[in-house]
Amino acid sequence: MSRPGVRRVTWRALRARRRELAGLGGWSLVESLPALLAGYLVARAVDEGFLAGRLLNGLAWLGVLAVAVLVGAAATGRTYRSLAAVVEPFRDEVAAQVIRGALRDATRVGGRPDSAAVTRLTHQMEIVRDTFAGLLMVTRGFLFSAGAALLGLLALAPVVAALAVAPLLAGLVVFLAALPAMVTHQRAYVRAGEQLGQSAATALAGHRDVLACGAQTRVTAEVAGWVAAQAAAERMLARMAAIRSLSLGIGGWLPLLVLMVTAPWLVERGLTAGAVLGALIYVSTGLQPALHTLVQGLGGGGLRYAVTLENILRTYPVSDDQRPSALAARMPRCRPPGTADRPPAIEVRGLTFGYGPRARPVLQNFSLTLADRDHLAVVGPSGAGKSTLAALMAGLVPPQAGTVHLAGTRVAEVEPTVLARMRVLVPQEAYVFTGSLADNLRYLRPDADDDTLEVALDALGARPLATRLGGLGAPVAPALLSAGERQLIAAVRAWLAPAPLVILDEATCHLDPVLETTVEAAFARRPGTLVVIAHRISSALRAGRVLVLDGDEPVVGTHEQLMARSATYRVLVGCWDDSVVPSPAASARQG
Repeated sequence: MSRPGVRRVTWRALRARRRELAGLGGWSLVESLPALLAGYLVARAVDEGFLAGRLLNGLAWLGVLAVAVLVGAAATGRTYRSLAAVVEPFRDEVAAQVIRGALRDATRVGGRPDSAAVTRLTHQMEIVRDTFAGLLMVTRGFLFSAGAALLGLLALAPVVAALAVAPLLAGLVVFLAALPAMVTHQRAYVRAGEQLGQSAATALAGHRDVLACGAQTRVTAEVAGWVAAQAAAERMLARMAAIRSLSLGIGGWLPLLVLMVTAPWLVERGLTAGAVLGALIYVSTGLQPALHTLVQGLGGGGLRYAVTLENILRTYPVSDDQRPSALAARMPRCRPPGTADRPPAIEVRGLTFGYGPRARPVLQNFSLTLADRDHLAVVGPSGAGKSTLAALMAGLVPPQAGTVHLAGTRVAEVEPTVLARMRVLVPQEAYVFTGSLADNLRYLRPDADDDTLEVALDALGARPLATRLGGLGAPVAPALLSAGERQLIAAVRAWLAPAPLVILDEATCHLDPVLETTVEAAFARRPGTLVVIAHRISSALRAGRVLVLDGDEPVVGTHEQLMARSATYRVLVGCWDDSVVPSPAASARQG
């Protein structure tokens, strides 16, 4: 998996929002009207108004400038709205990347949750968002403000523009030449601070052991080394700040000095006093502030943006494309019924799992094979290992012994992103997020159109719920839904998923029996393999085969076979249904 750099990720985000950037540029152009017109209008006011003894003419020119300022101020508010349209989606994309990376690491076999991901979301993500917005603002501000000032200087006198632009470009060259070194030293400063904090925390936490072992000198020297490293990094940052000041002096203040020194010569060449004043206004209120904002913005926020985003990308790398991995390319696809040489949908070999090294195994040397389109119900008393088996089949927990194969591929060898396309597990506590009903249903199949969603709602009996909520576009508030309604939404979502294997872990326990029958029947008609961790015995009656877990030897068979062979199954049937146990045919007629 490759790791795109900060530049590539930023450029990709900007290209994806060309329309929003165009809107930001349009409003920035309007906002720059005062910078474009200020010097010219002041020159006209002085030359054709005040110096000519025409007070009203001078005031009229200044009035035009006041209107331009008001128009620019109104456009400033619109620029921030356009800025949000670019920045917020970018922040959401990077946050989603952090979440995907944290979930991938936490749900892989043997993985652990990463609590630091919360810090990255709450702290580093805010740094990335704020500095990204700042970079956009200072960059577009420099481009439009400096560009408007240069155009104004050209309108006054090309020679004045040439005198001002030469030191401006020199200052920019000095700054841009030092920028890579600034990034390097900023990165070194951040990492030195992290290492110092870690070293100091370790030393303080183990100070008793340090004293007991007589290692004070060595530990103190190690911490002092990191203190010295951070101090050296800070000194380098101070030198970089001096270079920024030098570039500002060359590009911002030197043009003013050049104009003042050459003012007599310019007047001798026919430049009016108003034009000289207008040129000074363009430089002092246009070029100089624009350069100052750019240098300080890139030298401060820009460095923090680059280092922070680089840290996020280093922790949770993303691929440049969506091409499947080599393992995914070798995996067999879900074939239509009747295709030869198809591996089993699920193959469990010698599975052993227990909660703790001395605990009695929940499953021991357990084996099971399910073919494509098999429909298995798993029953048993509480604590028999039904949900554990579901988690093992889904690859959420690693077995202590044995293997689980999905479509001929060992689960432990499958990347989490690939595994997610192979199976979907719906737990008893259904997850529904705040958003529209359509967004919730498309969670596992983003490309599903509205017609597909409507078909799914009808197939699983969720049409009344969708109508009550207000349709596919209606907002969904999880806290206002019942447990059964959340389960129904999660069931429709899983039914839409492209994964060939569906595992329902008591995922319909809060539905009434009639609706549960509708949901399970819809999944039974769905292409692929279905495993139901049963809550009611009726789920076992609808299944093609039933697995009984009772703490002893698991038994697999049809309803009739288990009624004859398994005492546990007969007890469960009697306990779960107060009425006379129906035959599978009778159950089907009732459903």
